[in-house]
Amino acid sequence: MRFPVVLALSAAALSAALTGCVVAPAQPVYSAPPGVAYMAPTYVSPGVGFVWAYHPRYGWGWHHPQYGWHRGWR
Repeated sequence: MRFPVVLALSAAALSAALTGCVVAPAQPVYSAPPGVAYMAPTYVSPGVGFVWAYHPRYGWGWHHPQYGWHRGWR
């Protein structure tokens, strides 16, 4: 009778340990458009969904498809 209890507890512990596992998707590598020098980011991404992209007027920066450019670029 002791072994089924141990087996149930270990299965519950394993289940609880694996439920919070989150894997972030790999971000694609961006290249510069023709005639533009690539500038690497100087600070980390401001949040999920932001990608390092080139803006023709402001240069390189973080862009989010829904929220726009980080630090107010329009």
